[in-house]
Parts: sequence; structure tokens; C-alpha cells
Amino acid sequence: MKLSDLTGRTNYFEDFTVGQVIRHARGKTIEGLENVLITNLVMNTAQGHFNEHAMKTSPWKGRLSYGGVNFSLVMGLAMQDTGENALAELGLDNIRLMNPVVHGDTLYAYSEVLSVEDADREDAGVVTFRHYGVNQDDQQVFQGDRRMLLKRRSHWGDR
Repeated sequence: MKLSDLTGRTNYFEDFTVGQVIRHARGKTIEGLENVLITNLVMNTAQGHFNEHAMKTSPWKGRLSYGGVNFSLVMGLAMQDTGENALAELGLDNIRLMNPVVHGDTLYAYSEVLSVEDADREDAGVVTFRHYGVNQDDQQVFQGDRRMLLKRRSHWGDR
């Protein structure tokens, strides 16, 4: 089996153009497990993520999902279409969390290509994406820029 058979055929460096918008196919419902597990792993002790009793009387009527969980899920939803042929992740910038996410919300993602540039190596190029996350009510909950070094089809497409 060839390495190129393990990834998509339409997400190499050459496939992206500035201004292109990609709506990603899947959504993911936020479960309490993800929030508690990841929040514990990063040692975030904010009551809003752990104390259901205290949060019942808050405007959100329950615990809030930690922002790191939210943006990780959005970027994960985008990965198959944007980063499956990545050789390196070069940076995450301009992370914005716009609206709260609670357990039971479903997040969806879409991405916009901000820039496409040659890299300092001939087998790859650099693409900068802006990822957006929206909930089931189409409220934007996340926005962030991700810069990746992507394989060029001309060098990797038949390997």
C-alpha cells in the first residue's frame, strides 16, 4: 500500500486557494466526559467547569465547557479536510472564544484559506487557515488561525 492511499486526494498544498471556504462534514456534541477529562489534565480549576450545583443558578444553567476543549474539537473537525497531509503545524494564532458552550451543545466547523505560500523546501508549502466553530444554533463560539506545512502532491501524491 502506498502512503498516499492513506490520506485524501484533495487536501495537498496545491488544492488550496486564498479565499476558499470549506464546510466540514461532521459535528460533535460536547459531552461532560471531554470537558472534565481535559480540564483535569490541564489543571484548570475554574468552578464553572466542575461545580454543577453552583452553575445551576448561573445564566447557563449548568457547567461550561472549557475553551481549550471547544477549540480543540473545532480544529479536529477541520483536520481531515485541511491538515491530513500536514508535515508540521507551524502555529496557532488569534484564538477567540466568542460564546459559551455547555454540555450537550453540538459544534460544527468551517475553514477559510487566508494564505498560500511557498516553503523553504520543494516538497511542501505553507497554508494558513482560519477555523470557525459554530454551535447547533449557528452561533459562533470559536475562531482561530492555524498555519501548516502541507505536502505537495507533485512530490508526495504517488508515494
